[in-house]
Amino acid sequence: MERRADRELPSINNEQRRWIRTLPIFAVVVGAAMLGIFNYQKSSSSVVNSTLYALRTSPKAREILGDQIYFAQKIPWISGEMNQLHGRINISFWVKGTKTQEDGAVIQLLENGNDPFRQE
Repeated sequence: MERRADRELPSINNEQRRWIRTLPIFAVVVGAAMLGIFNYQKSSSSVVNSTLYALRTSPKAREILGDQIYFAQKIPWISGEMNQLHGRINISFWVKGTKTQEDGAVIQLLENGNDPFRQE
């Protein structure tokens, strides 16, 4: 099989248009992956693990939520700011137990000096 050396070169204009069309798709995929990675980093942090531990050991939380307190979804979404370097942590996530409440009530675990991490 032989090719002629004097043949016409292919046009590069079609390749440039395809690149421009796929750029938004690439940006969306990278953005979604970035959000997933950041959320995974938050969900596996010591702050979230400590909060779940505090919920599990709090008598008030167990009275409201029941036993087996864990994330409400298989892949939890942790919203809010978690800046441990500057000490700014303001996160929220859904949890469930055997008596899961759907009203979104906020439970203050540190009322009356009840700190589960303080050694007595």
